[in-house]
Amino acid sequence: MKLTLQRKIAARILKCGENRVWMDQTKLKEIEQAITASDVKFLIKKGYIKKMPVKGISRGRKRKVMMQKKKGRRRGEGSKKGTKVERKRLWIKRVRAQRKYLRELKEKGKISSKVYRELYRKVKGGMFKSKSHLKLYIDKHDLWEKKKG
Repeated sequence: MKLTLQRKIAARILKCGENRVWMDQTKLKEIEQAITASDVKFLIKKGYIKKMPVKGISRGRKRKVMMQKKKGRRRGEGSKKGTKVERKRLWIKRVRAQRKYLRELKEKGKISSKVYRELYRKVKGGMFKSKSHLKLYIDKHDLWEKKKG
């Protein structure tokens, strides 16, 4: 039993896609007899053909979207380069260099311990791309210890 023509006509009348057209399985004989748009309209009035509701978004996907809105945009899988382990190794390498540089500056008295702590936290948060970026930040924000005298 092919009802593609009736489905197509019903979709046009109901202003929806063909997949959203529902047909009563017990009245398929009557639906098959309908060949004009007016016949299909009559069946719609009788309730043999209906428009199904829009499916909407699954709860899991909705939850994911809501979390992204709540916490800001996240980096998608496609824009990540390297494996998780490799990215972690690079981060460790970068952070160790930056922390060593900060320690040296503090020991030499070029930055105060308060500034050291502040920058240390920023390094941990991944704010700086490299040691040179950290230097630029210190220069730009004039965080060097002022000489007394």
